[in-house]
Amino acid sequence: MQAMRVALGSLVLLAFFGCASQSELESVRRDSDEMKNRLFTMEKGLNETRAEVRDGVEKSLAGYRQSLESLQSDMSGFQKEMTGIRKGGADLQATLESARVDMQLLTGKVDDVRILAQKPADDIALLKEDLTKRLAALEERMAKMEKGVEEQAKKEAELQQAPEYLYQKGYEAMKEGNLPKARELFSSFLEHHPKHNLAANAQYWIGESYYSEKKFENAVLEFENVIKNYPNKDKAPAAMLKQGMAFRELGDSKSANYILKKLVEEHPKSEEAKIAREKYKIR
Repeated sequence: MQAMRVALGSLVLLAFFGCASQSELESVRRDSDEMKNRLFTMEKGLNETRAEVRDGVEKSLAGYRQSLESLQSDMSGFQKEMTGIRKGGADLQATLESARVDMQLLTGKVDDVRILAQKPADDIALLKEDLTKRLAALEERMAKMEKGVEEQAKKEAELQQAPEYLYQKGYEAMKEGNLPKARELFSSFLEHHPKHNLAANAQYWIGESYYSEKKFENAVLEFENVIKNYPNKDKAPAAMLKQGMAFRELGDSKSANYILKKLVEEHPKSEEAKIAREKYKIR
């Protein structure tokens, strides 16, 4: 660049004094060729730098190429101005200053490209670190959840072994209208806990489930198990009333009256006996 300035300065002086010789013009041409070679070397170096930049900054590289083409265009204009150097040294100096500014801009853009090429790698490192932390937190949460599920399953298993839990599940199924499921649960309750305080109730609800399905023969048999096996339980009067009602649904009024009369005799103060006397005129 310093040699370029010296050469151009010499040309300016020669132009002003009008005494440029052939040898001096040859010197100017050599300096011009040297400047071209330097510009070519610079362009080659910039192209090598551009090849190392990652694909993610292609737009910046496109801007760089455009700037490089602009510089080449400026250099072409400069060559044209060389042919008219005698027209004014001031114009030549201005052109050289413009070229210097363009070179500074190109250098800055190369630095920007390098920074942009490094930035994605930094972002990836930060993202990887963040994902690693999140994964660790997620694994910790999953471990806690698995532990909670295991504890809940353990509690569920313990509850299922409790008679009250099994009875409650059957009663809930009864209320929901899932009668087959209710019978299954109550039957399981009776199988494992036949002497439990709620056994009479479980047996009664089995009969009630059949009665609700209008399977009156099955209902009569299940209510009989309540009357026979749990005669002193609170559900005995209720079973007798529903058994009598089931007999009536089957058209067996004789059996129905017999059971209802027995209800009034054995449990005269019960609510079911009151119903038998008022609704079915049993005395």
